[in-house]
Amino acid sequence: MNSKNRIEWFLEGDVSIQYQVHRDLLSTERKDLRERIAQEGWGAQFLSKRNPNGHWGQKFYQPKWTSTHYTLFDLRNLCIAPDNELIQESIEIILQNEKANDGGILPIGTNQVSDLCINGMFLNYASYFKTNEEDLKSVVDCTLTQIMPDGGFNCRLNRSGAKHSSLHTTLSVLEGLTEYEQNGYTYRLAEVQKAIASSQEFILLHQLYLSDRTGKIINKDFLKLSYPRRWRYDILSALDYFQYAGLPWDERMRPALEVLLKKQNKDGTWNVQAKHTGQTHFNMEKAGKPSRWNTLRAMRVLQHFSLETI
Repeated sequence: MNSKNRIEWFLEGDVSIQYQVHRDLLSTERKDLRERIAQEGWGAQFLSKRNPNGHWGQKFYQPKWTSTHYTLFDLRNLCIAPDNELIQESIEIILQNEKANDGGILPIGTNQVSDLCINGMFLNYASYFKTNEEDLKSVVDCTLTQIMPDGGFNCRLNRSGAKHSSLHTTLSVLEGLTEYEQNGYTYRLAEVQKAIASSQEFILLHQLYLSDRTGKIINKDFLKLSYPRRWRYDILSALDYFQYAGLPWDERMRPALEVLLKKQNKDGTWNVQAKHTGQTHFNMEKAGKPSRWNTLRAMRVLQHFSLETI
């Protein structure tokens, strides 16, 4: 599949894919496509599952992948228009009902403290959908209290203790803090930017998937290209984050990039290699088959770092 055919293949996909291909690979802003995401395809399917009470699934976090939380995360990643009133209303319902005493979102466990991975993802979509800054202040406060000495984050810190940051948690929080910064919020911005920088360095220190002590692979699942990734970390999601954040090339990204390139099919596509088990609203793509999502994400990584042009 040559470059022209690959673009044609992308543009035969869901309207959310079409929009991001125009924006990220062709450098053309197609607002008409963005507006259509709520009206057709995957975006419309997600919105059709919304209950009259403003939630998806049973409630905010149950069942996992069909819950309000993960549905909003999926809708944000579709790049549905951020002024969608139904989504903004659902976020307000979360803020009114799911805050913990520590200011974060969703109390968990016997200690009833908030979960940092959830807070990172919440801050990501809440910032994207233009939530009032006043409502986000306590979430930012809660998040910044949990930065670890190594510069990253671990969702077990406030629940059972942790000595080392987690790549899972750090990436979720990084995405949330970066979205907060990019949408023009100013509350504690200097501290947010400091946390972003230290968390980016934490991931780079590990060359995205290697132990900083032994040089061995931390978790082989980090090398599997899943989509949607849910709360789990993988190298493509990390590389895609770095391009989204506008970072310049860093040689410590090379090992992950080499793994990514080895996974490319002969026709220039990448597969969905794994699906996370659990009930879903519907499947956007099939595991083991060429994936527009993963191919798009890989291509915009390569293009951002001037490693390949389309």
